[in-house]
Amino acid sequence: MSILLALIAFIILVALFFIGIYNRLVNLRNGVKNAFSQIDVQLTRRYDLIPNLVEAVKGYMKHEKETLDAVISARNAAVTGLKAAGANPSDPEAIRQLAGAEAALQGSLGKMFALAEAYPDLKANQNMMQFQEELASTENKVAFARQAFNDAVMIYNNGRENFPNNILAGMFNFNAAEHLEIEAPEKREAPKVSFT
Repeated sequence: MSILLALIAFIILVALFFIGIYNRLVNLRNGVKNAFSQIDVQLTRRYDLIPNLVEAVKGYMKHEKETLDAVISARNAAVTGLKAAGANPSDPEAIRQLAGAEAALQGSLGKMFALAEAYPDLKANQNMMQFQEELASTENKVAFARQAFNDAVMIYNNGRENFPNNILAGMFNFNAAEHLEIEAPEKREAPKVSFT
């Protein structure tokens, strides 16, 4: 009788151990979702600013319609990527698509701001300066939210890869999450210096 009770107690302890692991993995995955929601808030704010920014520069940059259309197109692609990633922030493919859309948006915004340098009246325009300041402020908030998200992803991925968590992670489909890198690839390239 005591052997049977010991066996039942052992089975209960093992079950509780695995339930604890499963619950921890769920909590970590929910942490990734929560961290992504902060990115969602900041990116949505930025996406909402962009059409107003384009409207502010339209009157000055009449001959740059292609550039302005590219900004709006890139913004719309980024909005779509954000919605897809928001549906499942631990889906690596959705995060990669969002990162690609963000890089394209940053590239088109950079081109628009570079062209705006050729329009002195536009550079001095109060609306333009205000939009640039709001975008810069939002970029800082996006960077902080992205760091928090990437930290949550690292903790989740570590939690799902540790033994014996990896056994349950595989059994219950706790897939690896992807870090969000939305910096322009040009920033990672070393500057070319020539003295000739």
